Amino acid sequence: MKTYDTEKLRNVCLLGHGGAGKTSLAEAFLFSSGVTSRLGKVPDGNTVSDYLPEEIKHKVSISTSLIPVEWQGVKVNVLDTPGYSDFMGEVKSGLRVVESGLLTLCGVSGLEVQAEIIWDMMEEMNLPKVVFINKLDRENSSISKVLDQLRSAYSGVRFAPLQIPIGQEMNFQGIVDIIQNKAYYYEANGSGKFSVKDVPAEYADEVLVLRDNLAESVAEGDDDVLTKYLEGESLTSEELSKALRSAFAQNLVVPVLCGSASKNIGTANLLDFLTQYVPQPQPMAEKAALIFKTLADPYVGKMSFFRVYGGKFTADSLIYNANRGIEEKMGQPFYLRGKTQENVQSVGAGDIVVLAKLQDVGTGETLCQKEKPVELEGIEFPEPNLAVCIEPKSKGDEDKLSSALARLAEEDPTIRVGKNTETKELILTGLGEMHLEILQEKLARKFGVAVTMRVPRVPYRETIKKPVQVEGKHKKQSGGHGQYGHVWLRMEPLNGGQFEFTEEVFGGAVPRQYFPAVEKGVREAMSEGVLAGYPVTGFKVCLYDGSYHSVDSSEMAFKLAAILAFKKGAEQAKPVLLEPVVEVEVRVPEAFMGDVIGDLNSKRGRVLGMDADGKYQIIKAHVPQAEMMRYAIDLRSLTQGRGKFRMSFLQYEEVPAKISDGLVSQLKASQA
Repeated sequence: MKTYDTEKLRNVCLLGHGGAGKTSLAEAFLFSSGVTSRLGKVPDGNTVSDYLPEEIKHKVSISTSLIPVEWQGVKVNVLDTPGYSDFMGEVKSGLRVVESGLLTLCGVSGLEVQAEIIWDMMEEMNLPKVVFINKLDRENSSISKVLDQLRSAYSGVRFAPLQIPIGQEMNFQGIVDIIQNKAYYYEANGSGKFSVKDVPAEYADEVLVLRDNLAESVAEGDDDVLTKYLEGESLTSEELSKALRSAFAQNLVVPVLCGSASKNIGTANLLDFLTQYVPQPQPMAEKAALIFKTLADPYVGKMSFFRVYGGKFTADSLIYNANRGIEEKMGQPFYLRGKTQENVQSVGAGDIVVLAKLQDVGTGETLCQKEKPVELEGIEFPEPNLAVCIEPKSKGDEDKLSSALARLAEEDPTIRVGKNTETKELILTGLGEMHLEILQEKLARKFGVAVTMRVPRVPYRETIKKPVQVEGKHKKQSGGHGQYGHVWLRMEPLNGGQFEFTEEVFGGAVPRQYFPAVEKGVREAMSEGVLAGYPVTGFKVCLYDGSYHSVDSSEMAFKLAAILAFKKGAEQAKPVLLEPVVEVEVRVPEAFMGDVIGDLNSKRGRVLGMDADGKYQIIKAHVPQAEMMRYAIDLRSLTQGRGKFRMSFLQYEEVPAKISDGLVSQLKASQA
């Protein structure tokens, strides 16, 4: 593949709900441009972009693929992104490095959940959008139905159909181009070849109306065209094209095209649009590139995908990581098409390329010159909130698992790995069930570590409700020096604190040098309570009396006496179970607010209030953590995938009495 100048480059993110036909459209691009000799199919597992074993197995895209397409002297870097919510981090990173988003909608299903979520992402970025209505060869497909859905959902947006289909469903055979006022009849064999003819008479009136609507929609993008339009003059095809190019770049209009990727109808026209209308990259003066994706390949090693924003990057030259302040030598850059590599000596502004085996770089970081450091804006990834406890199936694989998870976390910024210091569990957090399932498969395939995943234990605690005075005596005689320690402790609840130790010993009943040993014994004993073995908190202990032996007393003896006293006192002081309570903020469309509030109430939550945020409602609540362990799944079900939430630890609260007894029995059984 030759090197292209910036003005001959286009960067486009291929987007849509899972099953809308994005990968099939990428296949049609490759076939129509002569890269492949056949149209790959997702069900057959032979597409260029879905090449990972997990993608072939599950028949869904899970990772963004780079698909460069050469068309009419222009190189279009197509980023084929996943369409399922568990992999929205891939979408975020792809959108960060393109000039336009190509939203693919199914002509039957229309505007689906993930398409709406992706639309909102593009809106936040003010990114120009083009819609491609796919699968118009399917039964019950309708371009007008999908357009109505779009206009209803986004009433303030100017959707501008540039094409209408010739024929419907099984009889879909081509498109009419509104700007060129020509009909394109595609061959039925999927070759992508077409013949250009005059618009059939039955479509002529519709074309005139749509052409006038298009002129109204795009005229604002060009002052000369606007003047001519306001004066009532007809616009030529060249004037419409010029105004559309400007209006599209300014995000004033959303062009709508149509076709069938699987039948390769409309693909050539869509490629024409991408090369002619998508804005070309605007190069920076400084040399700079952004790492937007990292891939851990078991054979090639670490692969870093980067978009060049300014300057030229050449093989074997020095590059500087502005985020880490580290310089290293870059190896041989290469273009990647699916999994096929093609080496290139240098890459210029606007292009997207891959580097292997860079050591000190991560996703979202900037590469530049050390003499002129530049730090580009990074990537804000979705925060994971579905946690599992992860354990290796084979004993002795703990270190291997830790290393493998570190590699996966480097590849996927939407996972978190950490150790729960209270439950001693290794916790893996992801975006959803499929995300975690794919990670489990990657651990086995890439790193040879078979693992099990389960719901993490809730870090309960225990406390006491009433004051008690208890005695602890450790006395042992076994020849020679014996062991003797004797304490009286006063234990009582501590409001607003975790633990406090004091002493009120008079007359030397317990020598001062043994006070630290008594405290140490209590601290050791409080790590395991008497109800269900959870740490005890929220109490204070006062050492107020005891006795000692001038020969047999020791620090160890007093420590053991304190442990005995604590256990006895904890049983007598009305012990209760405490559970962690989290502060939850749920963001949902207003239509789902009632269901979400009802669900939070059923989880023993306390709803504090609601705030409006555009078309969304923000619900704030305090909920026991035990009820939130699978909330990512529950919320997705309640809101059809439209809800988001975040939570943070708030405080510990006493478990209600009617729940506590059964819960203690369950906890003891689980620890047996």
